[in-house]
Amino acid sequence: MASVAAVIAACRSAPSPSPSAPDEAAPPGTVPHVTGPVPATRGSARPSAASNPRAYRQDAATHLYGLNASRIYPGRLPPLLYAIGVLQVDIDARGRVLRTSWMRAPSHAPEVMAEIERTVRAAAPFPAPTRIGKLTYTDTWLWDKSGKFQLDTLTEGQD
Repeated sequence: MASVAAVIAACRSAPSPSPSAPDEAAPPGTVPHVTGPVPATRGSARPSAASNPRAYRQDAATHLYGLNASRIYPGRLPPLLYAIGVLQVDIDARGRVLRTSWMRAPSHAPEVMAEIERTVRAAAPFPAPTRIGKLTYTDTWLWDKSGKFQLDTLTEGQD
């Protein structure tokens, strides 16, 4: 039930595409231009009804996907990824990012580490964890060499 509510809430909080957004219908076999994180509109995130950090992770991932739709790798990921990182994010009761810390850093790709941190901070405010208050959630970032990514929480799998 919480997952359905998270998906519905994310659909309502996604920003409308900007006129300068890259064309989503790129020809097959080409990599569209990858842009940086889209800053969240102040107060754009809906409250989260999650009752624990694991359930909140679904809301946070849906929120990140909504703001970064053009940066999400479509379909199943290739067998060899450029970087995999596990990031903990501390969120306050209002959805603000307090701190990020790496549990497993892709240290061979410092540019990916910086981009993931920038993406998380640009997505604030996250859905306010109204039932939990302040929390720390963890997700795994699966990063392709194209610069597109998936989160383990919402991944479509890997070949």
